Amino acid sequence: MLAGMLDLTRQRWHDITPPITSEIAVFPGDTPFRREVLLAFAQGDHLELSSVRTTVHLGAHADAPSHYHPDGAPIEKRDLSRYLGLCEVRSALVPPRTRLTPAHLGHAPVRAPRLLIRTGTFPQPNAWTSDFAALSPELVDWLGGQGVLLVGIDTPSVDLADDAVLLSHAAIYRHDLAILEGLVLDGVPDGLYLLVALPLPLVGADASPVRAILVAM
Repeated sequence: MLAGMLDLTRQRWHDITPPITSEIAVFPGDTPFRREVLLAFAQGDHLELSSVRTTVHLGAHADAPSHYHPDGAPIEKRDLSRYLGLCEVRSALVPPRTRLTPAHLGHAPVRAPRLLIRTGTFPQPNAWTSDFAALSPELVDWLGGQGVLLVGIDTPSVDLADDAVLLSHAAIYRHDLAILEGLVLDGVPDGLYLLVALPLPLVGADASPVRAILVAM
C-alpha cells in the first residue's frame, strides 16, 4: 500500500524556504523574528522551551486576502489545495524595480495551476533591499485568465516596496489567486514540480509562514 506513495528520499526535491533567524529581513516597521529561551539544558533545566515573537509575513509565507482587502478571508479560511499540487517554476531575471508583464514570460502559457517566478532581485533573505521586482496587474490578469490558482515570487511582495495602493494585490483579489512570497528559488531549474507550501491555521491572521518544498516530477 505504501509502495505507490511519494518517497522524498528517492526523488530530487528543493527546499525553497529561507532559514528563520533573528537576521532575516522583514519590511521596515514590521516585527522582526525574535526567539526567547525560557528553559535550557545549558541553564540546568530539565528541557528546552522557547517562545517567538514575529510578523506573520516572515520568510516564505502565504498572504491571506484579509491582508489586502477589507472583505478578504483570513488565512485559516483558505483552501489548502491551492498550496499543494502541480507547479511550474519559471525564470524572469529582470532589473530591480521591474513590474513583470506577460512579455517577461515570453507570453508562453503556464503549464500548471501554480506558478513560481524567479526574478533574482532579492538574493539575500537576511539583507533588506527595497528595489526588488514585482508583478504587474497586467500579468495577474493574464494568469487569472489561464485559470492559475497560485502565484509565488522570490521577493518580499508581489507589489513594489513603495506601492501603497497595492495594485497587484488588488488584481490578485479580483481573480482569487493564492500568494506565496519570500521564496528562495536560486538553483531551482525551470520546470514542473509538485509544490507543498501549506499555511498554518492561524485564526484571524492576515498571513502565515510556510515550509515550502518542490519535488521534481
